[in-house]
Amino acid sequence: MSTFSIKGQVVNIPERKISPAKVSVEDGKITSIIPINSAPDIFLMPGFIDAHVHVESSMLIPSEFARLAVVHGTVATVSDPHEIANVCGKDGVDYMIENGKKVNFNFYFGAPSCVPATPFETAGGEITASDIDELLSLKEVAYLAEMMNWPGVLNRDPAVMEKITIAAKHQKPVDGHAPGLMGDDAARYISAGISTDHECFTKEEALAKLQHGMKIIIREGSAAKNFDALIDLIDDHADSMMFCSDDKHPDNLVIGHVNQLATRAVGKGKDLFNVLKAACINPITHYRMEVGQLRPGDPADFIICKNLTDFKVAATYIKGEKVAENGQSLITSVPSSPINNFNTSLKKPEEFRIKASSPHARVIEAMDGQLITNERTEAVQVNDGFAEANIADDILKFTVVNRYQDAAPSMAFIKNFGLREGAIASSVGHDSHNILAVGTDDGSIAKAVNMIIREKGGISAVSTTESIVLPLPVAGIMSAEDGYEVAKAYTKIDRMAKKMGSKLDSPFMTLSFMALLVIPSLKLSDKGLFDGTTFQFTSPFFPEN
Repeated sequence: MSTFSIKGQVVNIPERKISPAKVSVEDGKITSIIPINSAPDIFLMPGFIDAHVHVESSMLIPSEFARLAVVHGTVATVSDPHEIANVCGKDGVDYMIENGKKVNFNFYFGAPSCVPATPFETAGGEITASDIDELLSLKEVAYLAEMMNWPGVLNRDPAVMEKITIAAKHQKPVDGHAPGLMGDDAARYISAGISTDHECFTKEEALAKLQHGMKIIIREGSAAKNFDALIDLIDDHADSMMFCSDDKHPDNLVIGHVNQLATRAVGKGKDLFNVLKAACINPITHYRMEVGQLRPGDPADFIICKNLTDFKVAATYIKGEKVAENGQSLITSVPSSPINNFNTSLKKPEEFRIKASSPHARVIEAMDGQLITNERTEAVQVNDGFAEANIADDILKFTVVNRYQDAAPSMAFIKNFGLREGAIASSVGHDSHNILAVGTDDGSIAKAVNMIIREKGGISAVSTTESIVLPLPVAGIMSAEDGYEVAKAYTKIDRMAKKMGSKLDSPFMTLSFMALLVIPSLKLSDKGLFDGTTFQFTSPFFPEN
């Protein structure tokens, strides 16, 4: 490996100072940081770290995700591979680890704790306690991934507690997932050994969890956006804060990553060193990552920024190798053989009819920028005993189609997608990744779904004049193609959905969470309409008086 040195203004986050110095690198390690009298007006600092992300949600395999992320100064991720695990089980996790090793990037994966996420949906894989024990023995697996089964934790369910005990045996932390949990329930959840939460959507909720010793990860992704609600906590709790994207679509990843959150935080007047501690240091210490902190003896993982306001990255180094420079990735694409689990037949339009038992329906209200939904009572149009979409009132048909075996599509109604024609569909459907579609009519829904079935995974859009599909043949949720080309294709299909009437900032990302049963209040699985507050199935229609 090469030996080199760089002069610049070194940002020392622990000592809260910036001073001219010469940083010397040899064999991938920082050998010395020597103060000098003057240096160029460039800033050398530790790289950014995404403290919780599902790489799969970028629709890119890890090696391609890395190619895009390093351009923005990201040197590492804490990555929960439960998306591919829900499709392919432990084989899927192994795929992510092995693909990530093929490029120079610091991927730290989690052992998925809740696969399948619930018994109320059909998944393609399962992660057992034995699998978790095996995964946590690997150096690439740094933690037990988000414990979404918070009721199981509160009730000290033996199967749940066994997984937490395994993590403790391996001396690895446990990530949390407990949206809205407060008071004694939050305290009991944390006392079981849960160390983080990225699901807080109010300052009050996050503060309560901080007071019980939990670390809060501020999330700002393509769908869920909690930055504005939580960023003020960094003033008094910088040691316990981190940043994450959770889910980042490819078009957004091309534009920016954790650097955007640092920019916004500094722009809001937040202390620079508090912000950088959350963005660059805290994930390393919490997850015990072997990632450099810009100290002698550390791996040479650092970035050069042109300024400390918008953090425009001039270069990114990982293990002493320059991996990005002036907006260009220096990581090359690597070949990958797809892994998948997809087995369902083409569908007919009549399979998406909804037999009406009442003119009043329970309607899922999607929320732009949130994973939570509301339940609404709406009047629906009924023709010949079948309920139809009400385009004028933005009440559209919503379906979840089992992608692992032939079964009747599950049907409901949804509001706020805004489509005036056609349908959109996706086999990225958290957490089990069945096929989700929203549309104005049965024919368009069937066509959008069938385009995905033919590709064994993808996202699609169907209008009265055009049909587009972006194939995702890796587990039905990712592409192994060039990440920048995938981003362009995604941008095209996203624009089409908006041209069809959707006002959502990210309609496909929002769609992907409409089957996420562990987030209230009303969702749809391949088995039926589900009330996330009572954790029970419910009828799409209200009984007539």
